[in-house]
Amino acid sequence: MGGVCGRYAASRNPDDLVEEFEVERVEVRERLEPDYNVAPTKPVYAVLTRRSLELPEGSPAVRQLRVVSWGLVPSWAKDPTIGSRLINARMETLAEKPAFRRAFAKRRCLLPADGYYEWYAGPGSQVGGKAAKKQPFYIHPKDGSSLAMAGLYEFWRAEHADPDDPSSWRWSAAVITTEAEDAVGQIHDRMPLMVERDRWVEWLDPARSEPDELRELLVPAAPGRLDAYPVSTAVNNVRHNGPELVEPLAADEPDGAGETLF
Repeated sequence: MGGVCGRYAASRNPDDLVEEFEVERVEVRERLEPDYNVAPTKPVYAVLTRRSLELPEGSPAVRQLRVVSWGLVPSWAKDPTIGSRLINARMETLAEKPAFRRAFAKRRCLLPADGYYEWYAGPGSQVGGKAAKKQPFYIHPKDGSSLAMAGLYEFWRAEHADPDDPSSWRWSAAVITTEAEDAVGQIHDRMPLMVERDRWVEWLDPARSEPDELRELLVPAAPGRLDAYPVSTAVNNVRHNGPELVEPLAADEPDGAGETLF
């Protein structure tokens, strides 16, 4: 099938995320509005563990909530627009790809989401010589909890910017993906990797760097944990945003089959 995980929903406010993800320090200057159509380059919340620059040298690392842009910009990049092409990092090549190798070793995060979207092309990809219309599906935890998507984050600063000015640093992140488990794989062959709650501490610990040990912390969502249903094609346009985007289609609605695939 190809393609990537390119849209998700994130509507929770910082107070809820602080409680759910046991955040110790909030590094958020301006709250983000609920976003039901998160697209590449948009600002999103990330949970990570590191020592705050505002604390004295030698202070312990703490779990933080920060705002990052979706689309990882490596520190060596000449142009930050490269981030729009680095929204996903494939688990299979994390430790080898120059864009992700250093972040995988030292800068891992969680990207909280309500759920994510994938597009289903149906059994045939061509209709009358033209590409078939794809049906968007919304995939989310059945129990209403957040998806703790595995992520990597990086810093980038323009060549002549003041390194002592915190606003001169760009924080960015990518979602780690893997082959989809059987049920979700009916819609798309890739899916975001999740980090289970009992593995958050280890995944976020910047002192851990052994690739094989880190990979063992990442697992696809357990079979049966996720629900998926078709939603309006309005989500195709990033200018559309609101809770109506995650509402399931009725069976008689024209956008597509109003039924789940599993």
